[in-house]
Amino acid sequence: MTGGATAYPPCRERFILAKSRSSFVCQSCGATTTRWQGRCDACGEWNTIVEEMTDSGVGAGPKSAKAGSRPANLVPLSGETESAARVVSGIAELDRVTGGGFVMGSALLVGGDPGIGKSTLLLQAAAALANLGRRVVYVSGEEAVAQVRLRAQRLGLGEAPVLLAAETNVEIILATLESGPPPDLVIIDSIQTLWTDRVDSAPGTVTQVRTSAQALTRFAKKSGAAVVLVGHVTKDGQIAGPRVVEHMVDAVLYFEGDTSHTFRILRGVKNRYGATDEIGVFAMTELGLEEVANPSALFLDQRDEGAAGSAVFAGMEGTRPILIEIQALVSPSPLGTPRRAVVGWDTARLSMVVAVLETRCGVRIGANDIYLNVAGGLKINEPAADLAVAAALISSLTSSPLPSDSVYFGEISLAGGVRPVVHGSLRLREAQKLGFKSVSTGRLGSADRNSRLEVSEYTNLQELVGRIAANGKPREPDREEW
Repeated sequence: MTGGATAYPPCRERFILAKSRSSFVCQSCGATTTRWQGRCDACGEWNTIVEEMTDSGVGAGPKSAKAGSRPANLVPLSGETESAARVVSGIAELDRVTGGGFVMGSALLVGGDPGIGKSTLLLQAAAALANLGRRVVYVSGEEAVAQVRLRAQRLGLGEAPVLLAAETNVEIILATLESGPPPDLVIIDSIQTLWTDRVDSAPGTVTQVRTSAQALTRFAKKSGAAVVLVGHVTKDGQIAGPRVVEHMVDAVLYFEGDTSHTFRILRGVKNRYGATDEIGVFAMTELGLEEVANPSALFLDQRDEGAAGSAVFAGMEGTRPILIEIQALVSPSPLGTPRRAVVGWDTARLSMVVAVLETRCGVRIGANDIYLNVAGGLKINEPAADLAVAAALISSLTSSPLPSDSVYFGEISLAGGVRPVVHGSLRLREAQKLGFKSVSTGRLGSADRNSRLEVSEYTNLQELVGRIAANGKPREPDREEW
């Protein structure tokens, strides 16, 4: 080389820099694939796979950082532990579902259809806690501060000392919460609108929702504040985003109900600090959601007592007994394949009851169209409703109205037997409180017999079918058209 320049050998070392790799993530279930495809193999949804960029190499974040060698502290299982501190909102139905109030240092996920009343209920709870002297922060990612204020004024809560913010960046939200005094309750509406700088993807994607929920859950555990996350639901009624979000939080609440009905049902499907499958019933009014102290009276209101195919079921929702009307309609089918329309119950469960009636009881009902409805929009999941459904079907088939002062509950086996169910005393007590006089069920325990009701115990479904059909009327033949 000329000019005194020094020649350096070419560098043979390879420096691993941060680079971006793409992965394809399903926005419905969170499954990850190496290439794009039209249909997700995990959940079966179409056009839900989106390409997302993930960092790797130097500066890739937690993935590149090496875990420290500091061991974790091991403690014995035995020992004294303080009970979880709770913040009681004063809304009895909400406190019932949460297990007695919001637990300090816990994360709670609330899901429901658009317009069902999630934001309204949480705003009412925030105002109630703020009026009790609690520090409550309401962060809205979907509405401006002015919109939240207008809703509060419409509900008569405009003077409540609730702190509002309209922000979608997770880092800014956490910095705001950590800057002042520690809050008692934080409401995030909603989790799908948040985004973080740690993830290079659009808001609402699976990665953004998972990372944002993880950061807020970590803040709840560290600060001791109760964090409530609002989540949108898909067309199947599941909370949009990965199911891992439900695993990260301590409680998951679902809002059920139809916008055409005046009442809403808040159901707890997961609760680490209380009973699961607990429900709270609210009625939608002009002043927001009002509590329903006696849901059984609400569901039995305007009941068709003299109509055939109507049976009252004594069910259990969590720890609460509730009476629900089950309506059935059996009509001759003009088609080759009979129709089955079910609202509020499992269709497979209805097929099983119809098969037992056909095979074990000799009832020719399978060739008819069957329509089943749970009045009020409530969804029943327990097998104790089998006996009430069978009674309603036989009543509609034979045109025999059931006694208006009778309730039914019991599980039907495939052999045609009627099996007993749990919490029989609570069901009988609820029926007696509402003025019912007779009960048809399976075998009761000795502790459940202490009731003033007339109890009819059945061991075989055929006995109940014969009793209902004995009071029936023959079906009129179809009239010929003129």
